[in-house]
Amino acid sequence: MRQRTYISLGVIILLLGIALWIDLPGNPGIEIGPFKRSLETILGLDLRGGLQVLLEVDLPADAKFDQRALEDTQVILENRTNALGVSEVVFQVAGDRRIVGEFPGVTNPDQVVKVIKETGLLEFVDMGDNPLVDGTIIKTDFGLSEAEKIALTPTPSPTQTPSSTPGPTPPQDPQEKVWHTVMTGAALKSVAVTTDQVGKYQISFELTPEGAKIFKDYTTANVGKFLAIVLDKKIISAPRIQSAITEGRGVITGNYTYQSANELAIQLRYGSLPIPLKVVESRVIGPSLGQDSLDKSLRAGIIGFIIVALFMMIYYRVPGIVAILAISFYGLVTFALFKLIPVTLTLPGIAGFLLSTGSALDANILIFERLKEELRAGRTYIQAVELALKRAWPSIRDSNFAIIITCVILFWFGSSYGATIVKGFAFTLAVGVGVSMFSALVVTRTFLDLVVGLFKPSVKSLKWFGVLEG
Repeated sequence: MRQRTYISLGVIILLLGIALWIDLPGNPGIEIGPFKRSLETILGLDLRGGLQVLLEVDLPADAKFDQRALEDTQVILENRTNALGVSEVVFQVAGDRRIVGEFPGVTNPDQVVKVIKETGLLEFVDMGDNPLVDGTIIKTDFGLSEAEKIALTPTPSPTQTPSSTPGPTPPQDPQEKVWHTVMTGAALKSVAVTTDQVGKYQISFELTPEGAKIFKDYTTANVGKFLAIVLDKKIISAPRIQSAITEGRGVITGNYTYQSANELAIQLRYGSLPIPLKVVESRVIGPSLGQDSLDKSLRAGIIGFIIVALFMMIYYRVPGIVAILAISFYGLVTFALFKLIPVTLTLPGIAGFLLSTGSALDANILIFERLKEELRAGRTYIQAVELALKRAWPSIRDSNFAIIITCVILFWFGSSYGATIVKGFAFTLAVGVGVSMFSALVVTRTFLDLVVGLFKPSVKSLKWFGVLEG
């Protein structure tokens, strides 16, 4: 048991050192190759304010589109900027043509516009035999009515008479030309970076059944021609159609590095908005709670921790001190995880964290009560610690698993109905409960083993373990 205890202590010290380094204010962050992570504490809109943006469908007023497409657009935008569901970026459908977005801690409208533009309308545009260079801004016929498309279709010129002298046709400005959109990003089902047989990077994609049919008809009739991938009317790539794609799956080849291929895959994966949007209004909003309320909440938390610590030391004696050490470890590691993920801390998120602290304390109390029962029954200290952990585990397991199941349900509810605040609460609570179980089963046990092994308490020292005579 001594070897196991020392190994566990080494793991605890290592995790505690990493957590303390992450928790330090002014931490420069982590940068390991392509992985970069800022370790700043991010506060939500209710604590630090931010920017509210009003988005509107960028189609003619008489253009018809499925209302479901607007809801899908809202979900895609939220998933793009809030992939874990805990950054508290909120997008909500407002009316028939608008979406409201809220960005905590952002005060620069240009920054928000950039985020929205990165998730704009994705189109596959017919370039014919003369593709334009990447980065060119073009006009497409997507969103135009049938009458407008017919009006833009060039009419054949009158037949030349023998006496007429043919003159040169003035070239059309490619930026003024209206290009035909074969399909939009809504037809994409999945996108991934892969390699070919010689190890060159390429982008593989799969289409929906409707998109597969459109792509099959188009590529069959246009082998050798160019199909541009256009994001917000800007060409990001224009690959040549090497062969007909009839199965709804294909690859985009070219001289890609992993980084460039991954960037294109991200643009394809997250740029597939069903309908285009434009920013019609943006305004800075103040925090609803503010720094003063945050300071008071933290002060209340510190006072509550001191009261609980005093109770644990008075009632449980030595195990109470062990519980305080375990809870301190739990708090430091959980906060480090919040910064590492990262989790935006709003008032509901902080509430989830504090609630999980109760679960951590409850697990320690269950262990200590069992420990007292075993000591009263005449067990040795080593036997009492082993049996206390073994017999308290079913209660700890059932209560914490019940909380985690509740968190999953709340997270699903928040994802289904756009309640990101509920998602944040559920996520912080679930992370806290997970760490609290590790703290109770590993940290508390290790410290109890150290106390028993190093100090070798006798029968006379039962009172120091909360077992009172009589």
